[in-house]
Amino acid sequence: MKYSKQEIIQYAREEDVKFIRLAFCDIFGRQKNISIMPDELERAFEYGIAFDASAVAGFDDGKSGDLLLHPEADTLMPLPWRPEHGRVVQMFSDISYPDGTPFERDTRHLLKQAAERARRAGFEFSFGAEQEFYLFLLDENGNPSRTPCDRAGYMDIAPDDKGENLRREVCLTLEKMGIRPESSHHEEGPGQNEIDFRYSGALKAADDALTFQRTVKTVAFLSGLYADFSPKPIADQPGNGFHINLSLKPCGEKIFSAMLAGLLRHIREMTLFLNPTPESYQRLGRDKAPSQIGWSASSRCQLLRVPAAQREYQRCELRSPDPCANPYLAFSLMIHAALDGIENGLPLPAPIDSNAGGAPQKSPERLPESLRAARDAAQSDFIKAHVPGAILSAYLAEK
Repeated sequence: MKYSKQEIIQYAREEDVKFIRLAFCDIFGRQKNISIMPDELERAFEYGIAFDASAVAGFDDGKSGDLLLHPEADTLMPLPWRPEHGRVVQMFSDISYPDGTPFERDTRHLLKQAAERARRAGFEFSFGAEQEFYLFLLDENGNPSRTPCDRAGYMDIAPDDKGENLRREVCLTLEKMGIRPESSHHEEGPGQNEIDFRYSGALKAADDALTFQRTVKTVAFLSGLYADFSPKPIADQPGNGFHINLSLKPCGEKIFSAMLAGLLRHIREMTLFLNPTPESYQRLGRDKAPSQIGWSASSRCQLLRVPAAQREYQRCELRSPDPCANPYLAFSLMIHAALDGIENGLPLPAPIDSNAGGAPQKSPERLPESLRAARDAAQSDFIKAHVPGAILSAYLAEK
């Protein structure tokens, strides 16, 4: 829903809002915020709220100790787990230098630029996120244990599935926040769960993906559990994926094929940002997480899956990312790769479907097999054209 700045100020007065959290994230996708009181809203909209950039990962550029947060009125959402009286709400914020210049390491701004490039080319991309997570018990000190909350399997039901009530609570909470979950179920691993969103525009989808992790972790904590979004929480069990569904309008068969070809061409270079931790590479190539570069309409083991049952739009599912990825960076690079394929009319290679015995065919091209290999692949002209040098340097140096 679209709100004006004045409507937000009036809403805060009428709805007993006492704290407004101005949200943003560092370059690695970790959400941050600063809370202000309602009387500071006008100043926040007019001038921005200052914070110490040097204390945020990847933000210290040696130029200025302060950056400014500028809340976006139409991203207002309540935080339903906070009290009804003395409400707490959240707004995502743009980041600028004190002179008003956009901060080039604001990955949310990078996604805005990517979406604008698509708009100028006559396209609109939509994203639907599917994030998996494990639920672990807390120990006697309230710290996360390595004991899953259940031993259920794929799409099992209660009482074996002990995450059912939590998923329900998460979905109801997200609805109150203006986020539309589509489905939820128990995943293959013990204590592993998945909640899927309805597709939306690039910026809202990325905002929602960031908010989703925070919401799940909060609801889990309030339920006496710990939600783990890391790529491989249990060594001998399936890892957590961040499957990203992508569609565009307008779209014909030729454009769609070129979009897929662009994603395939640039996926190795993008992998550092889709799978940014050493643990990420313990997941790839195992339990349906892809390791080779190809596409299929039948195999769920391939990097790009094109669902056979398409509805009112054509979409593909990128299956390699994991939940440690910064969604703003991931979505922006996917847009640029897709546009490269479309604008250059890249040909789509043949699909990699299953053989007669059910085993997937082999592709000679593979994803990077380690973080070091992903770093080497990321030092390309494509990445340097779309990722600011300071962000790339930080990813190359991250331990």
